[in-house]
Amino acid sequence: MFNFSFFTHWQQRYNITILCTVALFICFIDRVNISVAILPMQAEFGWNDTVKGMVLASFFIGYMLMQIVGGVLASKFGGKVVLGSAVIFWSIFTILTPILAMASLPMLILGRILLGLGEGASVPSAYSLFKHWVPKSEQARTITIFSSGAPLGTIVGLVASGWIINHYDWAMVFYIFGSLGFIWIIFWLLFAYSKPKDNPNICQQELALIYSEKEEIKQHEPVPWKQFFNKAPVLALFYTAFTTQWTLYLFLAWLPSYFADVHGFSITQAGLSSAAPWLTMIIMMNVAGIVSDKLIKSGKSAGFTRKLVQSIGLFGSALFLFLSLYVTEPMMAVICTCGALGALSFCYSGYTVNPMDIAPKHSESLFGVVNTAATLPGILAVAVTGWLVDVTNSYNSAFILAAVISISGALVFIKYGTGKKIID
Repeated sequence: MFNFSFFTHWQQRYNITILCTVALFICFIDRVNISVAILPMQAEFGWNDTVKGMVLASFFIGYMLMQIVGGVLASKFGGKVVLGSAVIFWSIFTILTPILAMASLPMLILGRILLGLGEGASVPSAYSLFKHWVPKSEQARTITIFSSGAPLGTIVGLVASGWIINHYDWAMVFYIFGSLGFIWIIFWLLFAYSKPKDNPNICQQELALIYSEKEEIKQHEPVPWKQFFNKAPVLALFYTAFTTQWTLYLFLAWLPSYFADVHGFSITQAGLSSAAPWLTMIIMMNVAGIVSDKLIKSGKSAGFTRKLVQSIGLFGSALFLFLSLYVTEPMMAVICTCGALGALSFCYSGYTVNPMDIAPKHSESLFGVVNTAATLPGILAVAVTGWLVDVTNSYNSAFILAAVISISGALVFIKYGTGKKIID
């Protein structure tokens, strides 16, 4: 006989974590598939690397614009409504991508901006849900599990896109992946609730656990926007987010092209090789989350813990970026990029959790602003990398720039960051 006792102890907050993680997984599949598909698209449409960089970067215009708005909407209407609507919206524009590309370059860029607009609401709305659902003692683990959806989606997007292109064509990538959001929404409508008290299946023990570690959060509590911009630890958080994501977005958009251009990989090989660093990131991200929660449970302050993991992430990724400048063998290139993203994964127990430390009542709104700063590299790093590759005919200058930016972010967060509540 099967033992179903496990399911009798299932906690309803796990549904929220899993469904939000799957949403982020789909989000990143739909974001990175063009990083592989753009190789045959570039050949078909005759784009140079500067135009290619513009196409890749255009997504982040919409993504950045929705960060703060997404947090405000989630706070007002609830994370369930906003995240569900966002997934359907971006899935539609994923499916429309080939049609828009064949229409014209401006139409493709507009479509990528609108796709980014939909995806921009994903993380702030998830944070709104976590604000209500996650006990303080589980914050780092929950955020890292959720954040694992990003590299996992990147892996599947990169590997599967190469296979689909080889067996069908580049357009099929967008049709297949765009349909996933319509499957996800069925489970979201059945199992997701914006707040624990809205869920008829939650037990009193779980409610007691969640609310015993939280301050009361009033409905539509005013957001203290001015405090987001006049406190040094918050400004340091903005800059640290910007520096962390510079390297991430450089790899997210350009890693397949780097392996293909510099090391001669085929489209399939570039997709497979690009997946390895993201797999490393998944593993190390969850290791960092467990270690962070244990450090805090053992008596280390949140400030010490956030600074430690953030420093490991930024200094470590900079080190591997510098090492990559001397790499000539393809396997060593893969190892260096694995090291860079493996180290960078520690930052997801640092700056991404920090809004819950310093502004627990307004974490989704603060994270919307933080993620706006973190999205700027999606435009700047992606576009600047294309320009640098065109001008220098090398990726070295782009890697050096990313390493220097990372080091500056670590130093700023060490000096000005905090893990204390500073915003009421």
